[in-house]
Amino acid sequence: MVITQTPFRMSFFGGGTDFNVFFNEYGGAVLSTTFDKYAYVTVRHLPQFFDFKTQITYSKEEKVNENSEIMHPAIRNAMEWLDMHEIRMTYEADLPARSGLGTSSSFAVGMLSAFYALKGQYADKRKLADDAIYLERELCKEAGGIQDQIAASFGGFNRINFNRDGYSVNPVIISSERKKELNDHLMLFFTGFSRFSSDIQKGTEKSMKDKTQQLLEMYHLVDDAEKILTDKNTSLDEFGKLLDYTWKLKRGISSGISTDSIDEQYDKAIRAGALGGKLLGAGGGGFLLFYVPKEKQDNVRKALEGQKYVPFKFENEGTKVIYYGEE
Repeated sequence: MVITQTPFRMSFFGGGTDFNVFFNEYGGAVLSTTFDKYAYVTVRHLPQFFDFKTQITYSKEEKVNENSEIMHPAIRNAMEWLDMHEIRMTYEADLPARSGLGTSSSFAVGMLSAFYALKGQYADKRKLADDAIYLERELCKEAGGIQDQIAASFGGFNRINFNRDGYSVNPVIISSERKKELNDHLMLFFTGFSRFSSDIQKGTEKSMKDKTQQLLEMYHLVDDAEKILTDKNTSLDEFGKLLDYTWKLKRGISSGISTDSIDEQYDKAIRAGALGGKLLGAGGGGFLLFYVPKEKQDNVRKALEGQKYVPFKFENEGTKVIYYGEE
């Protein structure tokens, strides 16, 4: 039996520049971190006492005799690609799917890691990221960028650079005290809406050619944000203000990124004292992240009392096998 634990991610700056149609021409970068909310995948071989060959449990339960019968596209494609048979797999998570935290990619990374471990094969973090990108973007034909798979696999607070030759993962070098200070100023709220990221991403991808200038500015904002973080003489409040600026830029890329309800929640938080924030992920729903001075955090919590507040801490490990037992 194998159990993997894979973190979710929050992306601060540069989202959209991780689409290959953009970074192959202009380059790209994102500033993101993983945090202590996880996807868990458990895989074992199915004992030979059932009238089905494979059992899969996620939000649904599937019992099949052939991999081709599996309804879940990522599981079906991964099992056919890696020649997996006669298994029992369970997926569960700390936070809901389709919520802007890269949950589907965290699941893909964790599932692939579990499959390799069950086969007795070692896969390092780059291989897991690359394979998850291939699974989601090529085999499943899902629209989107490539930052989520990389973040979930590597873990930590990173600047991820993209170009036509590939990507590099560069940890942001700041003191643990400054990193904790940033963490303590961030507040995460669930909007109550969930959506399929790939549906939003299709619209974003179509509009990219017309929004090159906005995306180039979002790309350059990664430099500005990194300078704020690494310059200990600069107030972290500037990071919060820059979040507000990049959110307004992102909203202009596609009409599907925000909604009236999300805009209303965002405005309530700003009026209550948040310096800035953004909707995480592709848009349309999920989680709102805010940068809030500590003395204003109770006000923001009250202003958004209808939304679920989710405390969190940054994490640095990325995906890992937390249990491996021979069957």
